[in-house]
Amino acid sequence: MDLSFLTVFSSSAIPIFSRNPNPTSQIRTRNPKFGGNRSLVMAASPDTPPKLPPTRFVTFLGKGGSGKTTATILAAKHYAKEGLRTCLVIHSQDPTAELLMGCKIGPSPAVCSENLSAVRLETSKMLLDPLERVKKVDARLGLTQGVLEGVVGEELGVLPGMDAILSALAIEKLVGLLPGERNQSRREFDIVVYDGISTEETLRLIGATERARWYLKHLRNLAEKTDIGRVAFPSLLKLTYESLTTNPGSSNGKTSTEIWNAVELILEKSSLSISDPSKIGCYLVMDTSRSASVMSALRYWGCAIQAGTQICGAFGFSSQSSLPKEKIAEKVSPLPFALVPYFPRDVHVDWDNILDSVGNDAKHLLGSASHDLQATVKFNLKQKSLTLFMPGFDKSEIKLYQYRGGSELLVEAGDQRRVIRLPSGMQGKVGGAKFTDRNLVVTLR
Repeated sequence: MDLSFLTVFSSSAIPIFSRNPNPTSQIRTRNPKFGGNRSLVMAASPDTPPKLPPTRFVTFLGKGGSGKTTATILAAKHYAKEGLRTCLVIHSQDPTAELLMGCKIGPSPAVCSENLSAVRLETSKMLLDPLERVKKVDARLGLTQGVLEGVVGEELGVLPGMDAILSALAIEKLVGLLPGERNQSRREFDIVVYDGISTEETLRLIGATERARWYLKHLRNLAEKTDIGRVAFPSLLKLTYESLTTNPGSSNGKTSTEIWNAVELILEKSSLSISDPSKIGCYLVMDTSRSASVMSALRYWGCAIQAGTQICGAFGFSSQSSLPKEKIAEKVSPLPFALVPYFPRDVHVDWDNILDSVGNDAKHLLGSASHDLQATVKFNLKQKSLTLFMPGFDKSEIKLYQYRGGSELLVEAGDQRRVIRLPSGMQGKVGGAKFTDRNLVVTLR
């Protein structure tokens, strides 16, 4: 397993957005006023479509009632004002987003204001499109002999677990994290800002591709090494693969081994995209007047690391009773931290006035992908030890397991599991573990 999603290399903050992006090729230069970039336009070759930066996925993690939805809308409004084509994605029936936006949000992206569209994900409707894709593939391959054609999508209800799976497919459609799934010169949005059902569900969604790789490995063994697998899996594999790809007949002429390899490569590249702060930005959000909200944010920081991504920064909604900024910044260090002006949510919101009152530190934090973060895993070959950065947890909440003869270390914490492949010179059994200053130092023997 590639460990690049576990480690963040130190460098200075790198701005990743350009104001008023142009669909021609660009040379980027520094814009000191906004801490971002502006673009010098070059004529693109008529034979080569220009390649634009990838659509960025932005989301906020925090306790319910801490301002997560408000922060999501504030970020979407900010990006739109900066000239970026922005899509606000809400996955909840809570009307708060509509009240704050001042417009209706439906199941299809609709323009709310300049550069800003909004959509509400509804699982009962998202269920229809994948079903139709499977039906078309089945009609071509003839696997169910027409039985699947008789299934009416509108009759199907939503089962537990469908929300996360179908929202992942909908977000992939907007963002295009999977390799080869879209022409970047024709992307619809520069930024997709997501407000999920809950922080836990968002973390599941973020870690989905890496977890899918684990299951795929075991399914492949089952398919290739058992009699029932060799009989049933080739047809199911083709049906699944063609349903997930955009090219009809993409499995024609391919062996099962080639299809397995193709799926593994897609998941591997998608997993690496999730760890790339230029493609995915996760931010903590907290109500600084509530200690429970602050502690929850710290917990979700550790959970995000366990899910396979990095936190880019933290935001706090300030009020008269808030803790001093310095104390909060110390708690979330080394993450960059910014306060956002507190405003009532139950009255008409003057977004122009609010955006003007947002500090430059908050604007810079939203517009930059900071690589100057503490590494989540550090290897010490001389001492044969590794250091795991585990904010939000104490030692009693972290469990370590080994199942591959000392070549891997499975870390369980925050209702998440991640596998760390050990370098060849460090492989061995766990000899001891010491927890200090949010770091777990594991010694191998």
